[in-house]
Amino acid sequence: MSELVTGEAVALELRPAKLPSRALAVLIDLVVAWAVYLAVTVGILASTASLDDAAAAAVAVAAFVLVLIGGPIAVETLSHGRSLGKLACGLRVVRDDGGPIRFRHALVRGAVGVVEILMTFGVVACVASLVSARGRRLGDVFAGTLVVRERVPSGQGEFVPPPPPWLVGRFSGLDLSGVPEGLWLGIRQYLTRMRQLDPQVGWAMAERLAADLADRTGAPAPQGVPPAAYLAAVVHERQARDTRRAFGEASAPYAVGGGAGVDAGTGSGAAGAYPPPPAVSSSPASSTSAAPTPAPAPASSAPASEEAGPPATGFAPPA
Repeated sequence: MSELVTGEAVALELRPAKLPSRALAVLIDLVVAWAVYLAVTVGILASTASLDDAAAAAVAVAAFVLVLIGGPIAVETLSHGRSLGKLACGLRVVRDDGGPIRFRHALVRGAVGVVEILMTFGVVACVASLVSARGRRLGDVFAGTLVVRERVPSGQGEFVPPPPPWLVGRFSGLDLSGVPEGLWLGIRQYLTRMRQLDPQVGWAMAERLAADLADRTGAPAPQGVPPAAYLAAVVHERQARDTRRAFGEASAPYAVGGGAGVDAGTGSGAAGAYPPPPAVSSSPASSTSAAPTPAPAPASSAPASEEAGPPATGFAPPA
């Protein structure tokens, strides 16, 4: 099963939901929507008994549109992709890059869902979900969304490495509106898999992604900042903005960089979050000492000298 990295303050990779769980969630949503619609219809019939047939028919059509079409759209927009059925099944609607959906995504999904779910009794949606590699129906294809599983077994997700503490918040004023979703997804996939790459290949890939990101934002990486650290810091800023939009300002300071999960001495996150630097051949003069290089100064102080090297964040240029 393919994996997806969310763009919110969720460190786990969430898996695309398949047809059985999605069908159960839709069934729960339809039962609730029809129950509300029947209750509204009974109330309308009781209150419009004095109206003529044309007026009563217009009120009935308006109630159908508002409850069975507008209701799901409003619920998905306000809950950021969690309807009652999806919440019960542990599912959520996200963008293709894993970020939270907005009103336009819910509107397209709801409009297309009238045809492929309500008018065809779900036949079109089932066929599209079976054909799609990620279980997407036509509404997801047109809206650019994906239904993912939020509840996964423990230990099956991968963490997006946090940026070095001395880069957190440095790109708070960066304009990220011109960065395409495909580039965001490529950067996240690189950050979660960079330990699996050859050091030289991974460094070249990080330089290419950093150059693409700098072209889109107009702000290249600061002098002396490795490209992988630059990518991690910008992704951290994107996640913080998505979190503030989705859950408010109070949820912005989640534990990525500078928090409790960051080692103050090394400037890195959890142990083993970053791959080791590429192997460097030692000279005969330095081969007599096998002691590691001294620990760098804290993030708040400037580097003492060029011989001390950059802060030990796990990002290091190849030889």
